[in-house]
Amino acid sequence: MAETQTGSTTNFVDSLVVPGDVVLDISNMANQTIKLGSGLRQDGDAISVTKAGKLRFTKPNKYWVESSQKRYIPCVEDTVLGIVVDSRSDNFLVDIKGPTLAFLPVLAFEGGTRRNIPKFEVGTLIFVRVVKTNPGMNPELSCTNALGKAAEFGPLKDGYMFECSTGLSRMLLSSPTHPVLEELGKKLSFETAVGINGRVWLNAASPSTVIIVANAIKNSESLSTVQQRIMVEKLIQSLNLSS
Repeated sequence: MAETQTGSTTNFVDSLVVPGDVVLDISNMANQTIKLGSGLRQDGDAISVTKAGKLRFTKPNKYWVESSQKRYIPCVEDTVLGIVVDSRSDNFLVDIKGPTLAFLPVLAFEGGTRRNIPKFEVGTLIFVRVVKTNPGMNPELSCTNALGKAAEFGPLKDGYMFECSTGLSRMLLSSPTHPVLEELGKKLSFETAVGINGRVWLNAASPSTVIIVANAIKNSESLSTVQQRIMVEKLIQSLNLSS
């Protein structure tokens, strides 16, 4: 990372940080827009840490603190898996594992109109994007990308959903591809959707494939990259899929 982009964060990115740490001084970063994710807050020109974890950075300008926890704190532009808990005239109430329920406006869909309102039963699993997180208000969701297109967002039918820590979900969404998903994807056919809020959805033609992939993902959190690849290799050998 260039010094002009990151300033003092050069010494903090990918390192453990704790609440109170000041990781960035933006006073000398004129004409740059910095995006702050979970675990960070701005106080004047100082960007400080609000929860323990590792400071992460993605180009061009987003910073966040990555930690492994069960509770999810919504952040704008997060992609999450939500469960519909109620349906109202103007919106759906959705559980996204946050401190409060989020709401999904009935018009927050590609081509959404009053004549074309989707119908979701209670318990429907949906892949959505967080678009607003104002203090004291319920987070707002959308089933479109920044261009107003449905893209991959919407209800997830069939399949199996399980919950994990937010740390594991971030690892599954990281680049390069998570070793477990990469290696199993070479031998097995399955679909997956990962919410940054600690929910994972899997679907495959065979229920046994879903069980295998889900268990491998769950067991991977405490393993190193090398250990993950060894685990998958042994799993593939036990299933006679190594050919």
